[in-house]
Amino acid sequence: MSDVLLALGILVVLATASSVVLTLILPRAPRRSGRFTRVVVRSVQVVFILISRLGKSYETKDAILAPTAPVALVAQLLYWAGGFILGYALMLLPFVHNVGDALSQAATSLFTLGAIPVGGSADQPVDIAAGATWAVIVALQIAYLPALYSAFNKREGLVTMLESRAGLPSWGPELLARHQLVGITDTLAELYDDWEEWGADVSESHTTYPVMLLFRSPEPWASWVTGLIAVLDACALHLALCPGTAPHQARLCLRMGFSAFNRIGATLGWHPDPDPDPDGAIDLSFDDFAEAVSLLAEVGFPLERSAEEAWPDFRGWRINYETTAYRMADYVTAPPAPWSGNRRHLRSGTVAPRRPPQRAPGLGAIASHRPTVTVESNVRRRRGEPEGPGG
Repeated sequence: MSDVLLALGILVVLATASSVVLTLILPRAPRRSGRFTRVVVRSVQVVFILISRLGKSYETKDAILAPTAPVALVAQLLYWAGGFILGYALMLLPFVHNVGDALSQAATSLFTLGAIPVGGSADQPVDIAAGATWAVIVALQIAYLPALYSAFNKREGLVTMLESRAGLPSWGPELLARHQLVGITDTLAELYDDWEEWGADVSESHTTYPVMLLFRSPEPWASWVTGLIAVLDACALHLALCPGTAPHQARLCLRMGFSAFNRIGATLGWHPDPDPDPDGAIDLSFDDFAEAVSLLAEVGFPLERSAEEAWPDFRGWRINYETTAYRMADYVTAPPAPWSGNRRHLRSGTVAPRRPPQRAPGLGAIASHRPTVTVESNVRRRRGEPEGPGG
């Protein structure tokens, strides 16, 4: 029986250590060995989502969800501590012959610099191993947090820039319209190039560290998910409407963007279609697409095709990322931006970006365009609350 307990304890310790190594050290997406860690993180997320249902506005819900990632990191650490305590307690049982004493000695050995062995000198190697284990875990965790926050800062830089380029919440047609209004459409190629590189960085960091998905932007109405959807929609619109003049960077950005969505989705256990039918159906309706094309025509964006002519190409591009992007936006409870799908945990419908008036000396203010809320909530209609950020 003693040998069985010892072997079982060793297996528990090795399994927990494997989870630590795969989560904190190995630079690739965690597989089966990291399943329990993902369950812990997901459980914390579900608890916060349930609590966020008490919030009446999106800003309140976002504030409730903001601590999800830090709490998940603490829960992850506690899960590892519990695994090591259980494993070393099983290894100590043959020496102390009491479950309570075994758990107490394992915990004491793990969390303190020294412990008095209850079972005598025979169990000293287990005590030493337990103490060394936690010292290593703490050292790894100290190195792990800067890596997370470095990846977070890299992710949020371009997302913050979208506030002036694509509005809050971000929307693809708005991005193209704003660039046309201020005469900087020549910078779109550079923007697409930056987001291609950004997509590669996010794909690497968010598959290696899936807990990054729970870190929310400092601004409630900003989100890396809706930001990426907006940029991909802008690329798809540009290529579909202006096939002769659209920069080649738009095509590269699109491919990197939907590859990032698919890789991150696969890390979560989803199964994105790697080769969808370009003639297949998408959730976005042609009427919504045509309305966006009309907006671009109103602001003078140089169009080479009509909405009807461009629709097949746009649909062929969007089908590569729409399903996974919508699911990701719902998974992280992203702001309900246009063209970003539904949110199961939000009571309000789509909120469109508010464009500030464009002003110039002697011209006054040019009327700003703001699409309507597509599914206005009953709560907003009853209370007369503003439809989006800024009132």
